Amino acid sequence: MKNPFKLLSTKEVYKNPWITVREDSVIRPGGKEGVFGVISMVPGSTVLPMTSDGHVYLTKEYKYAIKKVSVEVVSGAIDKGETALEAAKRELREEVGLIAEKWTDLSVVNPFTTIVESPNHIFLAEELSETEINLDDGEIIKIEKVLFEDAVKMVMDGTITHGATCVVILKVALLRERS
Repeated sequence: MKNPFKLLSTKEVYKNPWITVREDSVIRPGGKEGVFGVISMVPGSTVLPMTSDGHVYLTKEYKYAIKKVSVEVVSGAIDKGETALEAAKRELREEVGLIAEKWTDLSVVNPFTTIVESPNHIFLAEELSETEINLDDGEIIKIEKVLFEDAVKMVMDGTITHGATCVVILKVALLRERS
């Protein structure tokens, strides 16, 4: 489908190392002028590390924006010059001290398509081995190893609310069901 909006002007209203907020003046598909606020975030990678016996590693970390601890899989920003897979591998090592031999690319999630541009690449990591954890400065992460079926229950009962985590867990559940 062709873009039905006509961009009249764009103005950056805020920027930091992680996000840019801009305001676009547009002509909407019906012909009226309007404004869109768009938040562009650094792209990210999300990884579900799974053991051969069906356990997964989850992280628990206080998230400032939602003012509570969030249960998630491994996630982080893609650094400049890094591929999504390279970022996933780096984050897996840094946050939970794991290296994976087998990687499955499970596509991209766009968390809130109306005003947020923030592609998040999701992966399944298997054939795991341990290495040293190397958290970023200021990160306080608790690691929890649970049965995969319990992680699915945590998505379904609302314990896990992080969008990319929910998607990667449910995609893997469907893949396992089909095999």
